[in-house]
Amino acid sequence: MRYDIRVNRYLEPIVRLKKVMRSILSYLLLMSIKVVSKVFYRHTVRWIGEIPSDLWEKIRVVSILNHTSLYEPLLVGAAPNPLLWKIARWGVLPIAAKTMRRKVGLFFRMIAHNVVVVTRKKDDTWKAVMDRIDERAVVCILPEGRMMRPNGLDANGQPMTVRGGIADILEAVGEGYMLVVYSGGLHHIQAPGELLPRLFKSIDVTLEAVDIAGYRRRLLEQSGPAGFKRAVINDLQRRRDQCCPVPRTPPSDAQRGVA
Repeated sequence: MRYDIRVNRYLEPIVRLKKVMRSILSYLLLMSIKVVSKVFYRHTVRWIGEIPSDLWEKIRVVSILNHTSLYEPLLVGAAPNPLLWKIARWGVLPIAAKTMRRKVGLFFRMIAHNVVVVTRKKDDTWKAVMDRIDERAVVCILPEGRMMRPNGLDANGQPMTVRGGIADILEAVGEGYMLVVYSGGLHHIQAPGELLPRLFKSIDVTLEAVDIAGYRRRLLEQSGPAGFKRAVINDLQRRRDQCCPVPRTPPSDAQRGVA
């Protein structure tokens, strides 16, 4: 037992050094993406409401709405460097198993400190995400959980909806700020199924800082604990449809498969 304690004591600095080195590599990767994004694309950034003075200090969740492309990392061109460092140092990023099986999987594995491969079911993979949320974690999530195709639907021909996992995250985090990122969509840069991106296009994004404690309290008062998850889903879908920089065209009856 004493031998094990001594070994663990000697290994701790190595483990800490590995974590720091990973954070530095992730930060350099994010900064490289930001430079590429700034060089090859024009960014239009708008804010809804006031920007809290302590936003970047107390940010806990980054929620990107209107998921349309694997090139969403280009949105970091609109992000301040302190946020990128927080993601590199304490970021928790759930990534779909389908995405991680692609060639870009290695790239996404290095984009945040804790990258967790998840399925679309509430199983052990989602528990692994929740287990990594501590008092310093910054959770980055695309709440819709899948990409919108050019026809306005997902790959299975279903309307894009927000999944309930974002409500679990807000309950686990408890306080701080959620940065809601309303993407204008990236189909004009790269749509699902296309291999290469188009350069020198505009990237439109609208940002909003939401106080998590106040947001949770308001929705709990409206819906109660049993209805909290559904209230979060409905609210984020409403915000997405109203606030995305480029109006989302509702799918036609033919696209929905309605006679």
